[in-house]
Amino acid sequence: MKQDAAFFEGKEPVLVFIAKRLRDALRLEALLTEASVDFGVEADEYRGGVIFRTVRTGAFFYVLPEAVEAAHGVLRSHGFKPQAPGPS
Repeated sequence: MKQDAAFFEGKEPVLVFIAKRLRDALRLEALLTEASVDFGVEADEYRGGVIFRTVRTGAFFYVLPEAVEAAHGVLRSHGFKPQAPGPS
């Protein structure tokens, strides 16, 4: 279920997906809620484009470390590619 920022306070959330389209963000919210995965989502900027690099806004989906495996399972089973882990 969608959680607010207080849910993640004092914890280290893990980025699992960046939705680049509103349609994908809304669909993923519904899928994670249906699967009872606690998640947070916030709008943020990312860089896109190959030749002409631009800054775009997307929906960044976060979960707690113990929910990463479940979130990745939901993502993969519905055709989404999970975010690669960042540098530690």
